[in-house]
Amino acid sequence: MNHFIKITLSFILFINFLIINGQITHGVILFERKTNLLKKYDSPESQRWLRGEKVKIDRFNLHFSPKKSVFLPIESAVPSKADWATSKNTVIQDFQNSERVSIYNLFGESKVVKDNLVLREWKITERKRNIAGYSCRRAIWMKNDSTKIYAWYSDQLIPSTGPETFNGLPGTILGLATEDGGVVYFAKIIEEKFQNIDEIISDIKIKNFYTEQELKDELIKKSKSNPWMGRVVNYLFDW
Repeated sequence: MNHFIKITLSFILFINFLIINGQITHGVILFERKTNLLKKYDSPESQRWLRGEKVKIDRFNLHFSPKKSVFLPIESAVPSKADWATSKNTVIQDFQNSERVSIYNLFGESKVVKDNLVLREWKITERKRNIAGYSCRRAIWMKNDSTKIYAWYSDQLIPSTGPETFNGLPGTILGLATEDGGVVYFAKIIEEKFQNIDEIISDIKIKNFYTEQELKDELIKKSKSNPWMGRVVNYLFDW
């Protein structure tokens, strides 16, 4: 038996093992994000700009594999009066090289961050819930002294990835929420699908990019003459 045949048979046995055990390595997840705009923008001036809109729903696709994932916004066919009120980031996570690319849309202009994967210290709890047909366990990340982020992950999906820049759990994150429920991500549809992530992101051309700190410094500098920019800095790197 030559080397190629041995590798092929080993791969087939590995895939069969995963299938038998119900574990998924490649796929696409449709996420829905609900943002409570009254909690996010609590000043009277901001709420006038919202024109009565209280909750905004955005949708994203997370394409995942053991090597990479890409989180892509889905453009809505129905314009919202508050399109400006939430961000729609594209995030590529490269697990082999511990790198990520985040593409932010700031007032119609794209800003690209190329930096290390964001690492968080998770506390895994015993609490469980079902999301999109998968059993998930809850984990907690203390963002700061007063803010908790809850994540629900399933070990039936192998890659350690999730919405936005999230990762670091023993499975894929299918639910994500701030403690006050102001922003909530939930998986709606999960499709097992073998795909080449590099082909999906091949149209994304990156010429100029920042580290995260460089972009923060630039935006903070601009916020000195533009108070609204200060709010943007706070919200942009939440996730």
